[in-house]
Amino acid sequence: MSKVQEWYDNCYDEWERLSRHRIEFDITKKYMDDYIKGTDLKIFDIGGGPGRYSIYLAEKGHNVSLLDISAKNIRTAMEKCSEQGVKLMEFIHADAKDLSGYSYDFDVILLMGPLYHIIDENERRNVLNQAVSHLKPGGMMFASFISKYAPIQDYLKGVHHIDNTYQLMKYLKDGANTPEEGFTTAYFWAPDEARKFMAAAGLKELAFVGVENILCSKENEVNVLDKENYQKWLEICYELGQDSNLFGTSEHFLYVGHKCI
Repeated sequence: MSKVQEWYDNCYDEWERLSRHRIEFDITKKYMDDYIKGTDLKIFDIGGGPGRYSIYLAEKGHNVSLLDISAKNIRTAMEKCSEQGVKLMEFIHADAKDLSGYSYDFDVILLMGPLYHIIDENERRNVLNQAVSHLKPGGMMFASFISKYAPIQDYLKGVHHIDNTYQLMKYLKDGANTPEEGFTTAYFWAPDEARKFMAAAGLKELAFVGVENILCSKENEVNVLDKENYQKWLEICYELGQDSNLFGTSEHFLYVGHKCI
C-alpha cells in the first residue's frame, strides 16, 4: 500500500478528479440520497480520499468520520471543511487494512476506495469483513469498484492511440494493475465478481449500479452541456444504471446493501 499512498500524496489530485468526473460524483450522490434515510446518522467513510462524499453527507447533518491512507488527502479534507464551514467528527490518517482501533458501530459505512487498490483477494476480504464488523445490524454499506472495462472506456473517450490491444484487453482476464503499467497498484472488477464478493460478507444487495453507463465514452461532451441538458442526460444515466446489459459500458460500479440482522 506504500505505492498507493505515494501516488495520492505526490502524484495525483483526488479532489479535482471528481470535478472532472462529474457524472460519477452526481450519480453516486443520487444513490446516497435514495438510500441514506434519517438524520444525525453515524457514518464512517473508509478510504474516502479528500472527503468529497464525507463533506456532502456532513452538510446533510450526519456525523461523519473520514479515514484515508494519504496524508495529503486528509490535509485537503481539513482545508475544504474549513473553507466550506463543514464539520467532520474525525480526520483519520490510517490504512483501511487495520480497523481494529474502532470499536463503535456505524449506521452507514462507505468503502469507496480501498477495493480499488488491493490486488490480493484475502486482503480485500479482510478489509471488507472488518468494515462490516463496524456496521450496525441493518446498517447501510456503499462500496465502489473499478470496472474491468474501465481502461477500454477511458481510451474510447478520446479515441486515443493504442500501441497494442493487449494493454487494454488483459484486464478482462486478470484485473491486477501494477504501477509500471500506469495509474498505481489497483484491481479491476467484473460485475458478478463484485456482487458475489459483497454477498459473501453477509450483506444483502439493494442496488448494483454501472455508474456512468451510456455516458461514459461521452463524458467530455456531457460535461460541457448547459445545466438543463446535463441534468436530462444524468437522469437517463441514473435510470439505466441497474441495467445489467450495460454494466460493461461503465468505468465504475457502485454497490448498495445492508447488513443482515
